[in-house]
Amino acid sequence: MGKNEIISTENNLTKKDFVGVFWRSFTLLGSFNYERMEGLGFLYAVMPVLRKIYKGDDEALKAAMHRHIAAFNMTVAPSPFVMGTTIAMEEKAKRDKTFDVASINAIKVSLMGPLSGIGDTFFWGIFRILACALAVGFAKEGNILAPFVLLLFFNIPNFLTRWFGLFIGYRQGHSLLSEMQATGRVQLFTHCAGIIGAMSIGCMIAMWVSISCPLQFTIAGSEIVLQEYLDQLLPKLLPLAFTLGIFACIKKKMKVTAIIGGIVVVGFILGILGLIAM
Repeated sequence: MGKNEIISTENNLTKKDFVGVFWRSFTLLGSFNYERMEGLGFLYAVMPVLRKIYKGDDEALKAAMHRHIAAFNMTVAPSPFVMGTTIAMEEKAKRDKTFDVASINAIKVSLMGPLSGIGDTFFWGIFRILACALAVGFAKEGNILAPFVLLLFFNIPNFLTRWFGLFIGYRQGHSLLSEMQATGRVQLFTHCAGIIGAMSIGCMIAMWVSISCPLQFTIAGSEIVLQEYLDQLLPKLLPLAFTLGIFACIKKKMKVTAIIGGIVVVGFILGILGLIAM
């Protein structure tokens, strides 16, 4: 199969275009940040294909770019599967003007959790340990091949998963979209994916945002720990309130640098006063 073989006659997508997405997928973490995480890397990976799909329609291209710079985060090895599915959905969106483009990001979000769970289990929990164990065996014998054994045994399944995942995601994406469109399940899937996304955000707030109130009082000989009462009202109440406050600032179009500066100043003052602790 040559590089110029046509994969999609509709938008003149060739194998070379998909090879480009495959190699660009290795830069997914190159611009990781805590606002959009892997979003910019995802957009960079699919950008050449988007330019072909929306060739001659700058407004549609801008809308697609805006969609795919949104927050995205998952284990990197299976990420090309999502990229392939995304390409198929973008083609569907161009072809069918009634297609709900919100379902594109909804499906991306719904795939992040399951594929990350699988990816973390296999690549970090199995392949990495096996590769390190084999490499350590060679290293203990003073064999110069030790680092190469590590790289090969870890990256061979990594490369294969990326390569075949990209094409499977693209080809299965077409049939998946056709079936969902015909049965009217796109709207239901979008709604359910939104629920899953909200639940995921709630879990991340509880796990990653660590804010508590250290205030204690003694009343009538009884020690009152304010944080214990807050936990009785709602566990992780302060992290939730803090996150919702930041979200409100973002919705008001405040600059991220201003929000970060405000967090530093307010956090410093409240910390000095003993009202909050990390």
